Amino acid sequence: MRREDVLSRLVDLIDERKRLRPADSYVVNLLDGGVDAIGAKVREEALELIEAAGKKDADHTAHEAADLLFHVCVLLSHADVSFEKVLEVLGERFGVSGLEEKASREAKQEKD
Repeated sequence: MRREDVLSRLVDLIDERKRLRPADSYVVNLLDGGVDAIGAKVREEALELIEAAGKKDADHTAHEAADLLFHVCVLLSHADVSFEKVLEVLGERFGVSGLEEKASREAKQEKD
């Protein structure tokens, strides 16, 4: 399966659970907990990913990265931000150095 298909299926599944709200759904449980509950899982999974990467354990690192991506997708769904929007923002950054991109964000924030 292509990686784009996996992410697409994951996002579609999360959106379906959000819409249909099955009683036994982990996604629904997270969504009901709001930003605090989902954010706690994102933080937890990010720390576990860093720990796994530090141990140079490729399989464990991949599993923790998958857990983090899943929880980030749930958080995006809760915030009504599409994954396509995130990909669009990432796409806009191609050809722009990270330092330039950060400086442009800071300049924009100063204007606001």
